[in-house]
Amino acid sequence: MPEQRILIITDRVPYPLNDGGAMAMDAMIRGYHDQGWKVYLLCMNTTRHPVADEVVKRLYPQIYKVETVPIDNSIKPLQLLNNYLFSTLPNHAVRFFHKSFADKIEQVVRQYEPDVVQLESTYLSTYLTCIRNAGKAKLVLRMHNIEHQIWKRYAEEVKNIFRKIYVSNLAKRIKAFEYKIWGEYDLLLPITAVDEQVVLNSGLQQHIVVAPVGIDIVPERSDVAQKWAAYHIGAMDWLPNQEAIDWLLKDIWPVVHHALSDFTFYYAGRNMPDSYKQLNIEGVVCAGEVPDAAKFMADKRILLVPLRSGGGIRVKILEGMAAGKVVISTDVGMQGIEATKGVHYLAANTPQEFAESIKWCLNNKQQAEQIAAAAVTLVSTRYNREHIMSEITTYMRQKLF
Repeated sequence: MPEQRILIITDRVPYPLNDGGAMAMDAMIRGYHDQGWKVYLLCMNTTRHPVADEVVKRLYPQIYKVETVPIDNSIKPLQLLNNYLFSTLPNHAVRFFHKSFADKIEQVVRQYEPDVVQLESTYLSTYLTCIRNAGKAKLVLRMHNIEHQIWKRYAEEVKNIFRKIYVSNLAKRIKAFEYKIWGEYDLLLPITAVDEQVVLNSGLQQHIVVAPVGIDIVPERSDVAQKWAAYHIGAMDWLPNQEAIDWLLKDIWPVVHHALSDFTFYYAGRNMPDSYKQLNIEGVVCAGEVPDAAKFMADKRILLVPLRSGGGIRVKILEGMAAGKVVISTDVGMQGIEATKGVHYLAANTPQEFAESIKWCLNNKQQAEQIAAAAVTLVSTRYNREHIMSEITTYMRQKLF
């Protein structure tokens, strides 16, 4: 069988692997290579998530090629206003379209002649026309989230009336954009069965393969003494994470600290706003943007996930489970993960429930560790990267070619 060629296009360089989006892209890149595919990675190197050229050169030496294009994707107030007043497209899609990137895509598709072009963001769909103009590759969308759900849930939480109006409008635009562009792909790769059902409910009958994030099981570090403390880590320029931390610090933590005065919570994340670093809350440590997420997690036993909005799958939950952490999460945080409450994780949807779950862990450490062990088994079977990628590539060969 001839070697299959894939061009993977991303809206940022998947580095460092300190947030779920980067980890999900990384799993795809490595996964296709491990399945014997020839992988060409083309990334935007954005002003919001810049990665130095010398770092890019060291990424993925095992694949065919890695290239980046510098892109200014900063939010510009005038562009935002013009988009709101004179366009029906969501600003996110407009902000990520740049002619220099379109030209580069066309050049690569013509020269590389990929069998498959996979886009790692819904908003990159504005480049579909230039991909089609340059070649005959099959088009695949990796659906990290149902984007309009994130913004709809966020709009429900916003208190400022003007911001609520804008975000509600944005959610409607994104929904219309998603429903339209899903039908333009040869294959959709939603990250959960819940997201797959949203596509099916929209009336589309596309080729769909549910493709959870593939996670590697890393043995616990025997050289690190673990403490019964809690942590959270995630990209802090993602609104659901900001909302989660705000809720935790304002409403959850006072209840937890009152019940467990010696308990400590640590949080970290990419693009941590200075306002969080300046907070002085007893029992809470803001680590900012850490250089090594695995090292940050290693000595802490409990992962707190106070998410109240967002979609897709929380890669950091799977990573925590794989590392043997006890996960305490809201129902929204666990959305899309095939885990059983009380068996693989503890559920908490109110400040009091978070406090009670943490207290239970501290008073029942052996049972808590059994829950963590069951979660490791779940991830190693259902979310095994090799198995997931084998299913995807087998489906492609059978249905697309």
